[in-house]
Amino acid sequence: MCLYVVKKNSYMKNILVLSFALMMMSSIICNAQTQKKETASTQIEAYYFHNASRCVTCKTVEAEAKADLESLYGSQVTFKALNLEDDATKPIAKKLEVSGQTLLVVKGNKKVNLTNEGFMYARTNPKKFKSIIKEKVDAL
Repeated sequence: MCLYVVKKNSYMKNILVLSFALMMMSSIICNAQTQKKETASTQIEAYYFHNASRCVTCKTVEAEAKADLESLYGSQVTFKALNLEDDATKPIAKKLEVSGQTLLVVKGNKKVNLTNEGFMYARTNPKKFKSIIKEKVDAL
């Protein structure tokens, strides 16, 4: 009878240990999947929407914004220059509610419009423009 009780206790311990291990593994897997989804949805993207005909300031806003974002954040922030007159660009512009020349930084459902700052400072004070970009992107 004693031998039966010892085997039964040992069997119960094994079941408890196995159950605990399975719970921990499922928790780790679920957590990893959640973190992966959060990382994908929290990617910061910068868009510069422009027309086909562009002035020197328009081109400078694009060049400065792209260079500043790359030097500050490397590949953490993606930059896309999109021609509003291209049919492929229209769905993105509609989704982001853009109808004209716009410099926009997007993270999830948050949007920061840097168009005014770009046109004010990209040519005349690029250092100030870069500091504004850093301030706005860091806040995201």
